[in-house]
This record gives sequence, C-alpha cells and structure tokens, in this order.
Amino acid sequence: MGRLTTHVLDTSHGKPGAGIRVELWRVDGERRSLRDVQTNADGRCDKPLLEGEDFVTGEYELVFHAGDYFAAQGVNVPTPRFVDRVVLRFGIAEPSQHYHVPLLVSPWSFSTYRGS
Repeated sequence: MGRLTTHVLDTSHGKPGAGIRVELWRVDGERRSLRDVQTNADGRCDKPLLEGEDFVTGEYELVFHAGDYFAAQGVNVPTPRFVDRVVLRFGIAEPSQHYHVPLLVSPWSFSTYRGS
C-alpha cells in the first residue's frame, strides 16, 4: 500500500528538526488543505501524511515552517529571513508506492529528494 511520509534534518545543528510545523496541500485545480502536523523528536511525523484510499495521483505541496523553527532555536537571522517557509511542490504518479519526501534545512539553504 502506498503512503506519503516526510522528515526534517536540521543540517546547521546536525540533529532532527523537532517541532516543525508541516502543512500538506493538494493543488490539483484548487489548493486544498489536507494535513497540518508537527514533527516529533526524531524530526518525523507520527504517522504517514497520506495513505490508503486518501493517497491518490495528483500534485501536492508540503510547507515546512523552518523559519519559525530556527527562531525558536535562538538562531540569529536577519529580517526578513532568508529561509522561512519551505514549499515543496511534487507529483504522485504511482499511489501504490511509498513516497518519502525529506527536507534537509539550515537558515541559509535547503534540499530535498525522493527517498525510500
């Protein structure tokens, strides 16, 4: 059964991104909110963001509130923040597969990839 998962790694501190707000949106036609969760101590969500019959082909966005996380960590960053909300738009073509979308983030950069 397919599912969508994510996790966040704070590359500037070398640790999981714990307590980061993550929004999931479906963006086919109209933009519709599906989930609004927070990462756990391991930088992961406690359960898949989507799975089962809710996990269908289409375009989605994950919005990571990284700037708020770094501010809570006491990181001194300029206003406006260079990295604030990280928006990742991606497509699900094979809903029978596992899509893992990790975020590696610092106050100055981010990257992602399709994990397993």
